[in-house]
Amino acid sequence: MSRIVALGEIMCRLATPGFKRFGQAMPGELVVTFAGAEASVAVSIACLGGNAAFVTAMPENPLADACISQLRSFGVDTQHILRSSQGRLGLFFLESGSNQRPANVIYDRDYSSVAITPAAEYDWSGIFDKADWFLVSGITPAISKNGAELTRTAMQQAQKRGVKIACDMNYRSKLWNWDKSLTPRKLASQTMRELLPYVTLFLGGPEDAAEILNITPDENSEDPLLDISRQIIKRYPNITHLAMTLRECFSASHHSLGGMLYVQETDQACYAPIQNDKYKPYQITDIVDRLGGGDAFTAGLLFAMEDAELDTPQKTIDFATAAACLSHSIEGDYNLSTRSEIETLMHGQRSARVNR
Repeated sequence: MSRIVALGEIMCRLATPGFKRFGQAMPGELVVTFAGAEASVAVSIACLGGNAAFVTAMPENPLADACISQLRSFGVDTQHILRSSQGRLGLFFLESGSNQRPANVIYDRDYSSVAITPAAEYDWSGIFDKADWFLVSGITPAISKNGAELTRTAMQQAQKRGVKIACDMNYRSKLWNWDKSLTPRKLASQTMRELLPYVTLFLGGPEDAAEILNITPDENSEDPLLDISRQIIKRYPNITHLAMTLRECFSASHHSLGGMLYVQETDQACYAPIQNDKYKPYQITDIVDRLGGGDAFTAGLLFAMEDAELDTPQKTIDFATAAACLSHSIEGDYNLSTRSEIETLMHGQRSARVNR
């Protein structure tokens, strides 16, 4: 079984109940869960039956103990999580959107343990022992200068050991503030462009390509996403696969969702979902929880690429997109869908009948 290692920050997520606004819910009770992009990927892979490890730094306190205990309960390998007397557990507050009102996130994660712990304190030999894939995202380098240096060092250590590297761009404009001489977009662009030469699998969307890489499709292109993919790989030829989520937001409660996987070797792009030989995105009309959809896509992609029954490009993108779709039906950041549920959807069964 392929071993997939993810590095990032995990936090407490404090959400208002239902669709209340912050001013309605506070003072009062908030719904507390644990969340973080890379941890969400690790949990999803473990729930699918894969071998996933999560690496981070966390404070020595009962909150972190509870977080690690939950990760272990899902089957995630946590042996390389550092415990530190320095720093804190990051927080973020979520106000869920509804209809035409968008969701809102407030971050409180400065000086978290992973943001300040130097890369030299991690056991890279142990972390990457027998690893096949290493996942990072654009979030860890966004949280602090040390986070950026940690990400770079980890990618260098993975590359040195022959581990394939997946990078989800995950641009968060509210986080890129550690160099006040640059705008968030400029800082993100400068940092991520320096990291992409290490990457094997690029994950993102057309917005990431435009915002971070300043890559847009030719106006005369018949397939804009294929054009974007070719431009990215021309700039970073080490990338062998490129995947994008294709999301259109009609309101906070209604999205259409699809996916695309481009393979450098064949110069072909596969789209999902396919219905009657045509691309037809999922219509998600009653979103339970928007957060974590991209992470479910990443998890589904990495799992499928390493599974003998799913490793063709079309099956891989079918599986990843179905996983992302189902994640919108589950409260919290973690996609707890089973492999059977995902495969049922990817094979065209979209019925809402009760399983009896």
